[in-house]
Amino acid sequence: MDKKAMREETERLVREAMERKAIVVKQGNTRIEAKCRKCGAPNRVSAPQGVARVKYTCKECGDEQQTF
Repeated sequence: MDKKAMREETERLVREAMERKAIVVKQGNTRIEAKCRKCGAPNRVSAPQGVARVKYTCKECGDEQQTF
């Protein structure tokens, strides 16, 4: 199978599962990968839907910041 055929097969299976209501699609919080501006440590921040800027505290240095 080439990539196009695999993609079509996956889309067909998802459509069939959703028609049978075997799968429930929920929208949850967004996870933002933020980099500390003070020490450069990576931080994973959870944000509610529709919000782009979230206040967080760096795990390494404890500096309070906002995501971009």
